[in-house]
Amino acid sequence: MDDNVTTVHVTKALTSAAIVELLETYSNLSEITCAPSVYDRTSKRYIDALDQLGIEVKKKYNWGAKPQTHRSEFKVAKLSDKGLKPKEIAERLGISLNRVYYLLRLADAKFDNRHRKHNHRKIRQLKSEGLSAKEIADELDMPIRSVYYILNKK
Repeated sequence: MDDNVTTVHVTKALTSAAIVELLETYSNLSEITCAPSVYDRTSKRYIDALDQLGIEVKKKYNWGAKPQTHRSEFKVAKLSDKGLKPKEIAERLGISLNRVYYLLRLADAKFDNRHRKHNHRKIRQLKSEGLSAKEIADELDMPIRSVYYILNKK
């Protein structure tokens, strides 16, 4: 018996047995909430009888997932701006990696989580300095085909 509970949410239609069980379990019950579909399946007589006992039966929408962000979207975006990888953000905040990716998508964060074998910025910088693809490949000790691929990629 729980004397502190005054409101209960039910997910099944109220029957006489269910009402008796609720009244025995929760002696200070003053309100029963349920989904509209459950409310519609509950007999009007039961609702009136509960109303005479001072217990109100209300429709309440409890649909959908509850928000889990607790301001973590701002923390995720801030850590991403600092250069942390999604896996590091997940470990630091104690949330799943999928949640980090989801929050980054919500924030339209621009991040590059792929580990690149060659430094694309360096290759483009050398090209802008006037070096040929062969010279870049020789200087960075990488295949010339990779240099062309990186330079032609948009």
